[in-house]
Amino acid sequence: MRLNHKIILSFLGLLLMLSGLLMALSIIPSVYFKDGVTLQLVIASVATFCSGGLLYLLNRGSSRNIGKRDGYLIVTLGWMVMSIFGSLPFLLTGSISHVPDAIFESISGFTTTGASILNDIESMPEGVLLWRSTTHWIGGMGIIVLTIAILPLLGIGGMQLYSAEAPGIGGEKLHPRITQTAKRLWLIYVGMTIAETFALRLAGMTTFDAVNHAFATVSTGGFSTKNLSIAYWNDNHAIQWIIIVFMFLAGINFSLIYYFLRGSWKKMIGDAEFKFYALIVVIMTLVITGNVLAHPPAEGWDYPLRDALFQVLGTITTTGFVTADLTVHPMLITLFFMMLFLGGSAGSTSGGMKLIRHLVILKNSALEFRRLMHPNAVLPVRINQSSVSSKILFNTMAFMIVYFTIFILGAVVMSISGEDFLTSIGSSASAIGNVGPGLGKVCPTCNYAGLTSFSKLFLSLLMLVGRLEIFTVIIVLTPSFWRRT
Repeated sequence: MRLNHKIILSFLGLLLMLSGLLMALSIIPSVYFKDGVTLQLVIASVATFCSGGLLYLLNRGSSRNIGKRDGYLIVTLGWMVMSIFGSLPFLLTGSISHVPDAIFESISGFTTTGASILNDIESMPEGVLLWRSTTHWIGGMGIIVLTIAILPLLGIGGMQLYSAEAPGIGGEKLHPRITQTAKRLWLIYVGMTIAETFALRLAGMTTFDAVNHAFATVSTGGFSTKNLSIAYWNDNHAIQWIIIVFMFLAGINFSLIYYFLRGSWKKMIGDAEFKFYALIVVIMTLVITGNVLAHPPAEGWDYPLRDALFQVLGTITTTGFVTADLTVHPMLITLFFMMLFLGGSAGSTSGGMKLIRHLVILKNSALEFRRLMHPNAVLPVRINQSSVSSKILFNTMAFMIVYFTIFILGAVVMSISGEDFLTSIGSSASAIGNVGPGLGKVCPTCNYAGLTSFSKLFLSLLMLVGRLEIFTVIIVLTPSFWRRT
């Protein structure tokens, strides 16, 4: 089957049109605060929208059938095109003048990685800061899903795009029609954003800061409007507890949140991945708290239990917010590095490997010992009382092997480019896991400004690969994908 080039181009145009409209939101604070970059933001928004509109109009007469290959290509190219156009506000306003830096910041935003090259965030124009946070919010649930929600208006089906956007295990449709599923997920997403905005405002943040940090928390992105990130409000315990709660929620499968809101709280409490998620958070928090009490850092850990919980959730959910440096002690460095490979729940806005994959592998590994003792016994891996098929099991094992292979290759490339060992492994793990903070030069209290242009562009590629859960990008890069069938 041939690729449907027209539907691919028209869909990319639609994505750019939506991106341009959302980019226009940044004009509001620019006008209100008189930050001096309103015209540039208008130009960036109009250029993005018109480019998308032109693509859409020139290809709108195409066939409405989206094949599986079309879906994979739309998702991969969609994130790349949006990220390139997303760098326009940085470049046109002069906030980031170096093209590789602007692309890095844009991709970091859309992939919800939260890694930044900015040394003085507080000097940035307010309009640019809101766009920076908006890239998180778009990428958190995925603008692809947002577009699926409005596809009935265009007469286009979107199941192929949904499977390409979330190719891993753990996805659950809430409604037989995929568009209805997308709408329900976005209602929850928007509702959580509004709720956190109001909570942060009541706790003492300005409206502008509250909106930006709600965008960053619910999307598990991590961009802040302050140089010190959330540590800027270390004296305001309410703000930190609010962000802790919403980071935890953002790391939960949104399907479970939907059922919880419908009154099916037992479905959430009894879910295997949710229990595993909560257990990991509790164990890591207690271990880090105990380590901090035994080896008190010089500063930044005034309330060990709360600070440990904040850092654990910031890392596991891949939000990347920090209130204290989690690499101040050798054992803490080890734990932090381990958490870079965890990720939140499948079906959440978090990045990383996803806990369901770890749970499946752990259960299968435990069963292997029983299979050795009882070779004739049928011992399937069970998640929530359901057997995990061999296809999913093999897919999970393949994913983890490829994931770690790319991490190692990424670290080697970073090392060859001139980075030290800690920076190489830390930046590679952080980029592919969409976490943000890493080790060495990119530690939780540092940023990525000191890396070379090559390193930034390479890490940008890793961020995209990690955001699309690896297989989507790899499939597009294989020669067989481009052969006619």
